[in-house]
Amino acid sequence: MVRTIIMRRLVECVCVVLPLTLGAAAAAPSNEFRVCADPNNMPFSNRAEQGFENRLAAMIAKQFGMQLSYTWWAQRRGFIRNTLKAGKCDVVMGVPDHFEMAETTKPYYRSTYVFVTRQDRHLDLSSLLDPRLHQLRIGVHLIGDDGNNSPPAEALGEQGIVDNVRGYSIYGDYREADPPARLIEAVESGEIDVAAAWGPLGGYFAGQSPVGLVVIPIQDGERFAPQQFQFSISMGVRKDDHGLRDRLNNFIDGHRSEIASLLRSYGVPLVETQTSSGGG
Repeated sequence: MVRTIIMRRLVECVCVVLPLTLGAAAAAPSNEFRVCADPNNMPFSNRAEQGFENRLAAMIAKQFGMQLSYTWWAQRRGFIRNTLKAGKCDVVMGVPDHFEMAETTKPYYRSTYVFVTRQDRHLDLSSLLDPRLHQLRIGVHLIGDDGNNSPPAEALGEQGIVDNVRGYSIYGDYREADPPARLIEAVESGEIDVAAAWGPLGGYFAGQSPVGLVVIPIQDGERFAPQQFQFSISMGVRKDDHGLRDRLNNFIDGHRSEIASLLRSYGVPLVETQTSSGGG
């Protein structure tokens, strides 16, 4: 989903730097499934409800017999405070498992950082230890308002691979559609040779490209510990909202094949989901 929330967490399992002020939670209408979402954050969500989180929210609302409604807010600093904690909506469709600012469900998918390259280059990169990375032009997303490094950027820096690395803001120009796509478009145009991107972003935008792009998961495992390249993603509700959490857990357990099919249709690279307590 998620730009600030997920992408910041993915920096180290990164702490999200958001204000902690609690808003008064408004009582939710019993017939509404109220979702907090970014209106310009494909492939996760947009105002036209074209993202996979929008599609998943619609599936849940239908299963629950509820009307789907949205509170739209750009996923930057203050997103949780101004939406979920303020009681304007009840669920964020994609947060890191065990995200500290919300009650989280069981993970409903696990994905990985990937390399994206042009098919006609035949690079077939799969490791951050590949010696070719010292010469190739590499693009990475910069995370958040302060431009934190993503896990692949940190791993590259540990090897002294800095001068040939170019950062692309995950926010970009929010007045344009799909700001994170600029990184993948740079591969498409030949501006850079390879992008190291969060899998759902890399897989989706590579699939939208008019030229052939190759998406390969980064396979480095624990070689750059404590950096991680795979993360489990859950839904988030307000702290102590165990009732909604449990209903969502039941939905996840009963619809895993449909969820996986939905994610694959958006090009999300899936890896085996690790079991999480998800409360209860």
